[in-house]
Amino acid sequence: MKIVGAAVGNCVHVAGILSFMGIARSLGHETIFLRPATPVDKLLGAAIETEADMIAVSYRLTPSVAREIFKELEEKIPKYGLSDRIFVFGGTAQVAKIAREFDFFDKVFSTQGQREIVDFLKGDKGKLLEVAIPAQTLVDRIRESAPYPIIRHHFGLPRLEETLEGIKEIADSETIDVISLAPDQNAQQYFFEPKEMKKELSGAGGVPLRTEEDFKRIYEATRRGNYPIMRCYSGTAHIVEMADLLNRVIHNAWAAIPLCWYNELDGRSKRKFTEAVSENMEGIKWNAKHGIPVEVNEPHQWGLRNAHDALFVAMAYVSAYVAKKLGVKTYVAQYMMNTPPGLSPRMDLAKMLAAKKLIHTLEDEEFKVITEVRPGLMAFPADMDKAKGQLAFSVAEAMELEPQIVHVVSFTEADHVALAHEIVQSAKIARQVIEESVKGLPHIENDPEIKNRVRILEDDAHVLIDAIRQLSNAQDPFLDPNTYYAALRIGYLDTPNFSGSAVGLGKISTAIVDGKCEVVDPRTGRIIREQERINSIGELK
Repeated sequence: MKIVGAAVGNCVHVAGILSFMGIARSLGHETIFLRPATPVDKLLGAAIETEADMIAVSYRLTPSVAREIFKELEEKIPKYGLSDRIFVFGGTAQVAKIAREFDFFDKVFSTQGQREIVDFLKGDKGKLLEVAIPAQTLVDRIRESAPYPIIRHHFGLPRLEETLEGIKEIADSETIDVISLAPDQNAQQYFFEPKEMKKELSGAGGVPLRTEEDFKRIYEATRRGNYPIMRCYSGTAHIVEMADLLNRVIHNAWAAIPLCWYNELDGRSKRKFTEAVSENMEGIKWNAKHGIPVEVNEPHQWGLRNAHDALFVAMAYVSAYVAKKLGVKTYVAQYMMNTPPGLSPRMDLAKMLAAKKLIHTLEDEEFKVITEVRPGLMAFPADMDKAKGQLAFSVAEAMELEPQIVHVVSFTEADHVALAHEIVQSAKIARQVIEESVKGLPHIENDPEIKNRVRILEDDAHVLIDAIRQLSNAQDPFLDPNTYYAALRIGYLDTPNFSGSAVGLGKISTAIVDGKCEVVDPRTGRIIREQERINSIGELK
């Protein structure tokens, strides 16, 4: 497509339009920039002479003067025979407000970022202004959004009606690609056993969804704006039944099911540990059978409970391995940054790079991995201004992992459940960081300290993986729920937070040492590497 553009009238500010033209050229369009302060007749004449498909107009001065220039354009466009061309405007917010009064402008840019410009300029003239619904599957949405990752945010307020209105506001903002629905704990645990629900706990932890019709209303609320796709918690019981409901009603973009959690181990359901692991695996298998991408949201559950870095890396690999063995074709690997609190950015990235490296050894033609990143829940300060800084920093750090999905956590996390306008604000902060990051980040994996830490964590993770594997005589130990139970009872899988648990031991000691979460001797603080730890447990058997 051929684009001619200029700063019109008496405007000499050209940085914005030159940036627009640069983006257009990078997408394969031919661009012709005239000059600052271009008269209207000169611009329209050049459009005729060059046979331009698009005319880009820029003006950044007084809005009242801009209105007179736009009136002149409106009058002369038909006279020059250009009514069938695409006209776009870019300028300050106040001038853009005036530009929107004129129907000949097909697109007006002011506060939008580079991503919105790229999205607009993709395609050819014939398709450029088509009103199209964005892709409605995870893989297609990622492909359509590239080179930018898609943005996901969690949402669910204590009342259904306010959640519905909030979803509409989020969709209309066109800032979120994936709304991750958060049912309240009653719905997560007892949706299929409503008599077990405690009315006084309604709305605790999310939106009180009580019927299939409630889910339908939620989905219908997304059918506007940028038509965000939806996903939802798997539930903490009746995993397969919930998977079927989510697939039928909200077209679940991907399933998120743990391996070892949502049972007596963490108290999020009454399920016994081995029964829960078995049911979780059935849920993974069901989604795989129905072609739904799967995230095994396992490793960060350990990190949230102060598990050492090597255990996180090992369980990240095991989770992906289990998903592959259960038939998953598209796997979403989630990396929660800044967890546990106190990790240094350098060692945090080393931990994630080690996990990513192991997970990607499983990738082949039949098993594809999508990288999802998110800020750590416990990293946010209660001061809202500081929290905005933390959000921006966490996303910038996570962009080093080259994600296809950025799970934005609202800056309000430490203070209150995010309202729709706060989610939009958080998404805008993240989008700006993403736009800058996509321009090019340094290759941190070449940092000597990071490379050394990745190697250590890989070695330690392999030690733990091999030790767990040897606990079972099953054909595939990692598909046997008893393997994980044995690993808990013997202490291979352990965290300090398991103290007092009916299943976990809680005998391990971990601490942040030089920005790393390590197993330590509680008496001396000496770091204990994984081989030594496993050997000491073996001696006690």
